[in-house]
Amino acid sequence: MEKLRTNFQKNSADEELLEDDSTELYEHYRIIADKGQSLMRIDKFLTGKLEGITRSRVQNAIEAGLVLVNGKVTKANYKVKPADTIVVNLPKPPRNEEVLPENIPLDIVYEDEDLVIINKPAGMVVHPALGNWSGTLVNALLYHFQQLPYSEGNEIRPGLVHRIDKDTSGLIVVAKNEKSLSHLAKQFFDHTIERTYLALVWGEPKQTKGTIDSYIGRSKRDRKIMDVFEADEPTAKRAITHYEVVKSFGYVSLLKCNLETGRTHQIRVHLKSIGHPLFADSAYGGDKILKGLLTQKYKQFVENCFKLMSRQALHAQSLGFLHPTTRQKMFFESPLPADFQAVLEKWENYVLQKNLS
Repeated sequence: MEKLRTNFQKNSADEELLEDDSTELYEHYRIIADKGQSLMRIDKFLTGKLEGITRSRVQNAIEAGLVLVNGKVTKANYKVKPADTIVVNLPKPPRNEEVLPENIPLDIVYEDEDLVIINKPAGMVVHPALGNWSGTLVNALLYHFQQLPYSEGNEIRPGLVHRIDKDTSGLIVVAKNEKSLSHLAKQFFDHTIERTYLALVWGEPKQTKGTIDSYIGRSKRDRKIMDVFEADEPTAKRAITHYEVVKSFGYVSLLKCNLETGRTHQIRVHLKSIGHPLFADSAYGGDKILKGLLTQKYKQFVENCFKLMSRQALHAQSLGFLHPTTRQKMFFESPLPADFQAVLEKWENYVLQKNLS
């Protein structure tokens, strides 16, 4: 069997390959069982055949329908038989995982010998993954900075100690040496990093301040998104978000959110769970009119807002942490990007005109 290196082998491979939007699948592995093959569960069989891949990742791939036996989707408890043909598909064509430097401009807010603060625009993927092997923040970092550190198993994420979603704008801290990487990573692990986001949500929370404390894991209905679970769900992790209403426009509200933990899609899924999805967030239902009378004028107004900001209304506004070397408190802020600011102004004007009429 030809050995192909793909993201199937990375620490978060099962999550990343299932978050791809492609509907077409590409063959990455084809194995024909020997004529003398004894009956064996397919998840155990593939774990032994595919180098560097854990049994849980194999099971996730099977659950996602990415493993075929004799041309048909299978289950993890299927027993492999002699001469069975087993195919493992992935959403993108097989390719080498080499990440190349690219001359992509960066908005550098601050830089010293130990770290750099980047203001990431919406639409830029933070690190390479299936379907996004170029044009990412990491491609740009490799061009602008030399010998960025990385932790074992995260070779394609040099310097990164955290990330924000592709369509979320705002601040990211990048470590420039191993000492900084370790020190910053510990602050994130200890939840001592101060992170504030601005979020425009549908509706108006009943409480002007609140804390959402729940368990988040990958949705069992749709593997591309996250969901809230009970504490006894083994795949879910505790997530804590503090929020405060900055300004309400009746149909939508601007919130300030502080993260105590940093789970995938945390703010997006948390706010949806209390009935206030992010404005224009297609993954969590915010790209539809959820509040207000469906008059033609109002519908046209909201559609115009969606055109101005065709991504979730979420901005990583500030970062606070201790400097890895000086141990001094560092704090950085980023202004709202143009699309977010424009949508806010439209809502302010709409409410003003409505109150005057």
